[in-house]
Amino acid sequence: MQLVDEHRDALYTYSEAEQKAINAAKPWKNDPNHFKHVRISAVALLKMVMHARSGGSIEVMGLMQGKIEGDTFIVTDAFRLPVEGTETRVNAQDEANEYMVGYLEKCREQGKMENAVGWYHSHPGYGCWLSGIDVATQATQQTFQDPFLAVVIDPDRTISAGKVEIGAFRTFPENYKPADSGSGDGYQTIPLSKIEDFGAHSSRYYSLEVSHYKSSLDTHLLEQLWNKYWVQTLSQSPLFTNREYSSKQMLDLSSKISQAAGAISRAGRGPSQGYGTKGVDKDLEKVVKDSNKIAGEEMTGLMAGEIKTKLFNGLGDQPTTVAAP
Repeated sequence: MQLVDEHRDALYTYSEAEQKAINAAKPWKNDPNHFKHVRISAVALLKMVMHARSGGSIEVMGLMQGKIEGDTFIVTDAFRLPVEGTETRVNAQDEANEYMVGYLEKCREQGKMENAVGWYHSHPGYGCWLSGIDVATQATQQTFQDPFLAVVIDPDRTISAGKVEIGAFRTFPENYKPADSGSGDGYQTIPLSKIEDFGAHSSRYYSLEVSHYKSSLDTHLLEQLWNKYWVQTLSQSPLFTNREYSSKQMLDLSSKISQAAGAISRAGRGPSQGYGTKGVDKDLEKVVKDSNKIAGEEMTGLMAGEIKTKLFNGLGDQPTTVAAP
Protein backbone atom coordinates (compact mmCIF):
# COMPACT_ATOMS: atom_id res chain seq x y z
CA MET A 1 0.00 0.00 0.00
CA GLN A 2 1.38 3.39 -1.05
CA LEU A 3 0.40 6.71 0.51
CA VAL A 4 -0.88 9.45 -1.79
CA ASP A 5 0.59 12.26 0.29
CA GLU A 6 3.14 11.28 2.95
CA HIS A 7 2.50 14.43 4.99
CA ARG A 8 -1.28 14.62 4.79
CA ASP A 9 -1.69 10.85 5.09
CA ALA A 10 0.88 10.41 7.87
CA LEU A 11 -1.68 8.82 10.21
CA TYR A 12 -1.91 5.90 7.77
CA THR A 13 1.76 5.00 8.09
CA TYR A 14 2.16 1.77 10.01
CA SER A 15 5.28 0.42 11.67
CA GLU A 16 4.95 -3.15 12.87
CA ALA A 17 8.09 -2.84 15.00
CA GLU A 18 6.80 0.33 16.65
CA GLN A 19 3.45 -1.28 17.48
CA LYS A 20 5.19 -4.35 18.92
CA ALA A 21 7.30 -2.11 21.14
CA ILE A 22 4.18 -0.31 22.42
CA ASN A 23 2.46 -3.62 23.12
CA ALA A 24 5.52 -4.86 24.97
CA ALA A 25 5.74 -1.74 27.16
CA LYS A 26 1.98 -1.74 27.98
CA PRO A 27 1.83 1.75 29.57
CA TRP A 28 -1.94 1.36 30.04
CA LYS A 29 -1.31 -1.33 32.67
CA ASN A 30 0.13 1.27 35.06
CA ASP A 31 -2.46 3.95 34.34
CA PRO A 32 -6.14 2.96 33.91
CA ASN A 33 -6.73 6.40 32.32
CA HIS A 34 -3.76 6.17 29.95
CA PHE A 35 -5.82 6.44 26.74
CA LYS A 36 -7.54 9.80 26.35
CA HIS A 37 -8.15 10.38 22.63
CA VAL A 38 -9.53 8.64 19.56
CA ARG A 39 -8.98 9.81 15.99
CA ILE A 40 -11.23 8.19 13.39
CA SER A 41 -10.81 8.51 9.63
CA ALA A 42 -13.76 10.03 7.76
CA VAL A 43 -14.38 6.92 5.66
CA ALA A 44 -14.23 4.60 8.70
CA LEU A 45 -16.74 6.85 10.47
CA LEU A 46 -19.00 6.87 7.43
CA LYS A 47 -18.91 3.07 7.20
CA MET A 48 -19.79 2.70 10.87
CA VAL A 49 -22.68 5.18 10.69
CA MET A 50 -24.10 3.56 7.53
CA HIS A 51 -23.87 0.14 9.15
CA ALA A 52 -25.57 1.40 12.33
CA ARG A 53 -28.30 3.06 10.27
CA SER A 54 -28.93 -0.11 8.24
CA GLY A 55 -29.81 -2.01 11.41
CA GLY A 56 -32.92 0.10 12.07
CA SER A 57 -34.08 -0.59 15.64
CA ILE A 58 -31.76 -3.62 15.91
CA GLU A 59 -28.27 -3.26 17.37
CA VAL A 60 -25.42 -4.10 14.98
CA MET A 61 -21.74 -4.64 15.60
CA GLY A 62 -18.38 -4.39 13.83
CA LEU A 63 -14.65 -4.03 14.39
CA MET A 64 -12.21 -1.16 13.89
CA GLN A 65 -8.66 -1.41 12.56
CA GLY A 66 -5.81 0.95 13.33
CA LYS A 67 -2.85 1.56 15.61
CA ILE A 68 -1.71 3.23 18.83
CA GLU A 69 0.13 6.55 19.10
CA GLY A 70 0.89 7.60 22.67
CA ASP A 71 -2.42 8.05 24.48
CA THR A 72 -4.42 7.98 21.24
CA PHE A 73 -6.22 5.29 19.23
CA ILE A 74 -5.87 5.91 15.50
CA VAL A 75 -8.77 4.23 13.65
CA THR A 76 -8.06 3.87 9.93
CA ASP A 77 -10.84 1.49 8.85
CA ALA A 78 -13.85 -0.47 10.07
CA PHE A 79 -15.78 -3.54 8.96
CA ARG A 80 -19.09 -5.07 10.00
CA LEU A 81 -19.49 -8.46 11.67
CA PRO A 82 -22.19 -11.06 10.92
CA VAL A 83 -23.73 -11.09 14.40
CA GLU A 84 -27.26 -11.67 15.66
CA GLY A 85 -28.64 -8.57 17.33
CA THR A 86 -31.80 -7.62 19.18
CA GLU A 87 -33.28 -4.28 20.19
CA THR A 88 -31.21 -4.35 23.39
CA ARG A 89 -27.97 -6.22 22.74
CA VAL A 90 -25.55 -7.79 20.29
CA ASN A 91 -23.76 -11.09 20.77
CA ALA A 92 -20.67 -12.08 18.82
CA GLN A 93 -20.87 -15.82 18.12
CA ASP A 94 -18.32 -18.27 16.69
CA GLU A 95 -19.31 -17.29 13.15
CA ALA A 96 -18.34 -13.69 13.87
CA ASN A 97 -15.00 -14.73 15.38
CA GLU A 98 -14.17 -16.87 12.34
CA TYR A 99 -15.15 -14.02 10.03
CA MET A 100 -12.94 -11.59 11.97
CA VAL A 101 -9.89 -13.87 11.79
CA GLY A 102 -10.40 -14.53 8.08
CA TYR A 103 -10.90 -10.84 7.30
CA LEU A 104 -7.73 -9.77 9.10
CA GLU A 105 -5.75 -12.52 7.36
CA LYS A 106 -6.96 -11.31 3.96
CA CYS A 107 -6.01 -7.75 4.90
CA ARG A 108 -2.46 -8.78 5.76
CA GLU A 109 -2.17 -10.70 2.49
CA GLN A 110 -2.95 -7.41 0.73
CA GLY A 111 -0.40 -5.47 2.78
CA LYS A 112 -2.87 -3.90 5.20
CA MET A 113 -1.15 -4.67 8.50
CA GLU A 114 -3.30 -2.69 10.98
CA ASN A 115 -4.54 -4.66 13.96
CA ALA A 116 -8.05 -4.75 15.36
CA VAL A 117 -8.04 -1.94 17.93
CA GLY A 118 -11.67 -1.94 19.00
CA TRP A 119 -15.30 -2.79 18.40
CA TYR A 120 -18.30 -0.62 17.66
CA HIS A 121 -22.03 -1.18 17.98
CA SER A 122 -25.21 0.84 17.74
CA HIS A 123 -27.66 2.15 20.34
CA PRO A 124 -30.66 3.13 18.17
CA GLY A 125 -32.36 6.05 19.87
CA TYR A 126 -31.00 5.77 23.40
CA GLY A 127 -27.63 7.48 23.44
CA CYS A 128 -23.96 6.62 23.58
CA TRP A 129 -22.99 4.76 26.76
CA LEU A 130 -22.14 1.22 27.85
CA SER A 131 -24.76 -1.16 29.19
CA GLY A 132 -23.95 -3.91 31.65
CA ILE A 133 -23.44 -6.39 28.80
CA ASP A 134 -21.28 -3.87 26.93
CA VAL A 135 -19.12 -3.31 30.01
CA ALA A 136 -18.62 -7.07 30.43
CA THR A 137 -17.74 -7.44 26.73
CA GLN A 138 -15.27 -4.56 26.79
CA ALA A 139 -13.66 -5.75 30.05
CA THR A 140 -13.13 -9.19 28.51
CA GLN A 141 -11.53 -7.68 25.41
CA GLN A 142 -9.22 -5.51 27.52
CA THR A 143 -8.18 -8.60 29.47
CA PHE A 144 -7.25 -10.72 26.47
CA GLN A 145 -6.73 -8.30 23.55
CA ASP A 146 -5.62 -4.97 24.99
CA PRO A 147 -5.24 -2.23 23.81
CA PHE A 148 -8.90 -2.32 22.80
CA LEU A 149 -11.60 0.33 22.49
CA ALA A 150 -15.40 0.39 22.60
CA VAL A 151 -17.32 2.80 20.35
CA VAL A 152 -21.08 3.38 20.45
CA ILE A 153 -23.07 5.14 17.72
CA ASP A 154 -26.68 6.29 17.93
CA PRO A 155 -27.96 6.36 14.31
CA ASP A 156 -31.35 7.85 15.19
CA ARG A 157 -29.93 10.80 17.12
CA THR A 158 -27.36 11.25 14.35
CA ILE A 159 -30.15 11.86 11.84
CA SER A 160 -32.13 14.15 14.15
CA ALA A 161 -29.18 16.19 15.40
CA GLY A 162 -27.47 16.51 12.00
CA LYS A 163 -24.13 15.36 13.42
CA VAL A 164 -22.70 11.99 14.31
CA GLU A 165 -23.73 10.94 17.82
CA ILE A 166 -20.76 8.86 18.93
CA GLY A 167 -18.96 7.88 22.12
CA ALA A 168 -15.69 6.03 22.81
CA PHE A 169 -15.05 4.18 26.06
CA ARG A 170 -12.58 2.13 28.08
CA THR A 171 -13.39 0.09 31.18
CA PHE A 172 -11.53 0.29 34.46
CA PRO A 173 -9.77 -2.76 35.96
CA GLU A 174 -11.73 -4.93 38.36
CA ASN A 175 -12.08 -3.39 41.84
CA TYR A 176 -10.68 -0.06 40.63
CA LYS A 177 -12.46 2.97 42.08
CA PRO A 178 -12.18 6.10 39.90
CA ALA A 179 -11.69 9.47 41.54
CA ASP A 180 -14.58 11.02 39.57
CA SER A 181 -18.00 9.74 38.51
CA GLY A 182 -16.65 7.27 35.95
CA SER A 183 -17.96 7.90 32.45
CA GLY A 184 -17.92 11.67 32.99
CA ASP A 185 -20.30 12.34 30.13
CA GLY A 186 -22.58 14.70 32.02
CA TYR A 187 -26.34 14.57 31.49
CA GLN A 188 -27.78 12.48 28.68
CA THR A 189 -31.35 11.99 27.54
CA ILE A 190 -31.97 8.34 28.39
CA PRO A 191 -35.32 6.56 27.85
CA LEU A 192 -37.06 5.42 31.04
CA SER A 193 -36.60 1.77 30.06
CA LYS A 194 -32.79 2.26 29.96
CA ILE A 195 -32.16 4.60 32.91
CA GLU A 196 -31.53 1.85 35.47
CA ASP A 197 -28.97 0.10 33.26
CA PHE A 198 -27.34 3.42 32.36
CA GLY A 199 -26.72 4.46 35.95
CA ALA A 200 -25.79 1.06 37.32
CA HIS A 201 -22.51 0.76 35.39
CA SER A 202 -21.39 4.36 34.79
CA SER A 203 -18.55 4.03 37.32
CA ARG A 204 -17.08 1.02 35.50
CA TYR A 205 -15.82 2.95 32.46
CA TYR A 206 -14.71 6.36 31.20
CA SER A 207 -15.03 8.21 27.90
CA LEU A 208 -12.35 9.31 25.46
CA GLU A 209 -12.32 12.43 23.31
CA VAL A 210 -13.32 11.66 19.72
CA SER A 211 -12.01 13.57 16.70
CA HIS A 212 -11.88 12.87 12.97
CA TYR A 213 -9.44 13.27 10.09
CA LYS A 214 -9.48 12.98 6.31
CA SER A 215 -6.75 11.52 4.16
CA SER A 216 -6.28 12.28 0.46
CA LEU A 217 -8.20 9.13 -0.44
CA ASP A 218 -10.94 9.92 2.09
CA THR A 219 -11.47 13.31 0.47
CA HIS A 220 -11.68 11.73 -2.98
CA LEU A 221 -14.18 9.08 -1.87
CA LEU A 222 -16.38 11.60 -0.05
CA GLU A 223 -16.44 13.83 -3.13
CA GLN A 224 -17.52 10.86 -5.27
CA LEU A 225 -20.29 9.99 -2.81
CA TRP A 226 -21.50 13.60 -2.67
CA ASN A 227 -21.59 13.82 -6.48
CA LYS A 228 -23.76 10.69 -6.54
CA TYR A 229 -26.13 11.36 -3.64
CA TRP A 230 -26.35 15.17 -3.32
CA VAL A 231 -29.88 15.33 -4.80
CA GLN A 232 -31.14 12.63 -2.44
CA THR A 233 -29.42 14.32 0.51
CA LEU A 234 -30.96 17.71 -0.18
CA SER A 235 -34.44 16.28 -0.82
CA GLN A 236 -34.62 14.30 2.44
CA SER A 237 -35.91 15.63 5.73
CA PRO A 238 -34.99 14.18 9.15
CA LEU A 239 -38.57 14.87 10.26
CA PHE A 240 -39.79 12.20 7.82
CA THR A 241 -36.89 9.76 7.69
CA ASN A 242 -36.66 9.72 11.49
CA ARG A 243 -40.32 10.11 12.44
CA GLU A 244 -40.49 6.78 14.30
CA TYR A 245 -37.65 7.89 16.57
CA SER A 246 -39.33 11.26 17.14
CA SER A 247 -42.59 9.55 18.11
CA LYS A 248 -40.76 7.33 20.60
CA GLN A 249 -39.06 10.39 22.07
CA MET A 250 -42.39 12.13 22.60
CA LEU A 251 -43.92 9.02 24.15
CA ASP A 252 -40.97 8.65 26.52
CA LEU A 253 -41.16 12.34 27.44
CA SER A 254 -44.85 11.93 28.23
CA SER A 255 -44.03 9.06 30.61
CA LYS A 256 -41.35 11.16 32.31
CA ILE A 257 -43.76 14.08 32.74
CA SER A 258 -46.34 11.75 34.29
CA GLN A 259 -43.68 10.36 36.60
CA ALA A 260 -42.59 13.88 37.64
CA ALA A 261 -46.22 14.91 38.20
CA GLY A 262 -46.69 11.93 40.49
CA ALA A 263 -43.55 12.87 42.43
CA ILE A 264 -44.85 16.44 42.85
CA SER A 265 -48.15 15.12 44.12
CA ARG A 266 -46.43 12.91 46.67
CA ALA A 267 -44.10 15.73 47.76
CA GLY A 268 -47.13 17.93 48.41
CA ARG A 269 -48.26 15.57 51.15
CA GLY A 270 -45.49 16.88 53.38
CA PRO A 271 -42.26 15.59 54.94
CA SER A 272 -44.21 13.18 57.09
CA GLN A 273 -44.82 11.06 54.01
CA GLY A 274 -41.09 10.83 53.32
CA TYR A 275 -41.10 12.74 50.02
CA GLY A 276 -38.44 15.43 49.60
CA THR A 277 -38.42 18.37 47.22
CA LYS A 278 -34.80 18.03 46.06
CA GLY A 279 -35.52 14.84 44.16
CA VAL A 280 -38.62 16.40 42.60
CA ASP A 281 -36.67 19.46 41.44
CA LYS A 282 -34.04 17.20 39.92
CA ASP A 283 -36.66 15.18 38.04
CA LEU A 284 -38.28 18.37 36.73
CA GLU A 285 -34.90 19.68 35.58
CA LYS A 286 -34.31 16.48 33.61
CA VAL A 287 -37.75 16.71 32.01
CA VAL A 288 -37.05 20.30 30.94
CA LYS A 289 -33.70 19.28 29.43
CA ASP A 290 -35.32 16.42 27.54
CA SER A 291 -38.07 18.74 26.28
CA ASN A 292 -35.55 21.32 25.08
CA LYS A 293 -33.56 18.63 23.30
CA ILE A 294 -36.58 17.30 21.43
CA ALA A 295 -37.74 20.83 20.57
CA GLY A 296 -34.26 21.72 19.32
CA GLU A 297 -34.11 18.69 17.03
CA GLU A 298 -37.58 19.41 15.63
CA MET A 299 -36.70 23.07 15.06
CA THR A 300 -33.53 22.05 13.23
CA GLY A 301 -35.54 19.83 10.89
CA LEU A 302 -38.17 22.51 10.30
CA MET A 303 -35.57 25.19 9.62
CA ALA A 304 -33.73 22.93 7.17
CA GLY A 305 -36.97 22.26 5.29
CA GLU A 306 -37.86 25.96 5.21
CA ILE A 307 -34.43 26.93 3.91
CA LYS A 308 -34.61 24.31 1.14
CA THR A 309 -38.08 25.49 0.17
CA LYS A 310 -37.04 29.14 -0.07
CA LEU A 311 -33.79 28.27 -1.84
CA PHE A 312 -35.16 25.97 -4.54
CA ASN A 313 -38.87 26.79 -4.90
CA GLY A 314 -38.23 30.52 -4.64
CA LEU A 315 -35.76 30.63 -7.53
CA GLY A 316 -38.56 30.90 -10.07
CA ASP A 317 -40.39 33.56 -8.09
CA GLN A 318 -37.68 36.18 -8.39
CA PRO A 319 -38.94 39.35 -10.16
CA THR A 320 -37.45 40.04 -13.54
CA THR A 321 -35.71 43.39 -13.75
CA VAL A 322 -36.26 45.22 -17.07
CA ALA A 323 -33.84 47.97 -17.97
CA ALA A 324 -35.42 51.37 -18.64
CA PRO A 325 -35.32 52.49 -22.30
